[in-house]
Amino acid sequence: MKRREVIRNLSILPVAGAVFGSSLPIESFSAATPAEKAPKRDFFKELGVTPVINAGATMTYLSGSLMMPEVLDAINSTAHDFANMYELQDKAGAKIAELLKCEAAMVTSGAAAALVLGTAACLTGSDREKIEQLPSLPGPQREVIIQKSHRYVFDQAVRSTGIKFTEVEGPDEMEKAINPNTVMALFFNGALSWFGVPDSITHEDFVRIAKKHNIPTFIDAAADVPPVENLFRFQKTGFDLITFSGGKMIRGPQSAGLLFGRKDLIEAAKLNNSPHECPIGRPMKVNKEEIFGMYAAVKSYIERDHQKEWQDWLDRIKHIAARLEKIPTLKSETVINPGPANALPGMIVKWDQSKVKITPKEVVKALLEGTPSIVAGDRGDALGIGVVLLRPEQVDIVAGRIKGILEKAVV
Repeated sequence: MKRREVIRNLSILPVAGAVFGSSLPIESFSAATPAEKAPKRDFFKELGVTPVINAGATMTYLSGSLMMPEVLDAINSTAHDFANMYELQDKAGAKIAELLKCEAAMVTSGAAAALVLGTAACLTGSDREKIEQLPSLPGPQREVIIQKSHRYVFDQAVRSTGIKFTEVEGPDEMEKAINPNTVMALFFNGALSWFGVPDSITHEDFVRIAKKHNIPTFIDAAADVPPVENLFRFQKTGFDLITFSGGKMIRGPQSAGLLFGRKDLIEAAKLNNSPHECPIGRPMKVNKEEIFGMYAAVKSYIERDHQKEWQDWLDRIKHIAARLEKIPTLKSETVINPGPANALPGMIVKWDQSKVKITPKEVVKALLEGTPSIVAGDRGDALGIGVVLLRPEQVDIVAGRIKGILEKAVV
């Protein structure tokens, strides 16, 4: 019997008492109850890591976002038992697919892993031999269509499967570029936000041309909620595969993501992923707690009162502005990123630097190096303040620190 068959059939194993034998009671494995509860460990202090208040954005280097209480509950409540990972991925995926109103879904180790696994699915289908051969399939190199303005740092995840990109501009070029070696068409939804260059092919035309030639389409929308409607929009447009990050505004585990869409491709993506032993996705393993946590995060995000949450963000901006309004010459402004990526409200603050003799860059440095450490944005002639990732009690801390720094610089 192969190892994977043994793993799949854990239910046939004897119960724990029979395995360990009657000479060693199961109770002896339990730790003694301590007489007094041990003091809570400060792991930041223990490791010498500085905790940071994020008055910026959902940046991976800043550990993404903070998980919702429901997500932490899901993680903590499932950490004490084992699970068959094939069963868990299937059943969690089915529940997430119900929530997203799509054919199928799976939890990945971030949106970047979803790019790898979705591309792998288009390359191999359910062919076990091809799965084992990736990224070195025999024959001509397979191709993925992408708009020239959509080339970005994360397309390396797609290239890691062994494909090469064919860059196109406009529907006509896309039509002509498709050939027998074309296996997929990739759309980077945040390209306009990143580069300020309009898409040369609309979502609808991109899907229409690909479907005409039976080429699967994949859209990377990693940072593109809110609005919550985006979780449903792209499948309605007709994209076969969709990915969102779990660790941004969905506020699930930072190392988790979503891949969802066409059932046959999701099933093929699973075959290319852990816990299978040899595929390209084996190093991209997601633990059981993250899968439970991602399910809880999606459910929580969809059920959230998004209007109330948006108003709360605007109220935070108003509160900070009120704290700063007596600084000479200071002006604050609410800004709303139009998206599609990071379509969130924030604020910018400006002042006359001849009256308040400090630059935004110097304020950012002072905030970062102070206690507590606060990350904010340098907009050149303005200070950028993000509010959506602050804990409620941190709003006043950020306002107070900025006020103190600026007041000391008043001439």
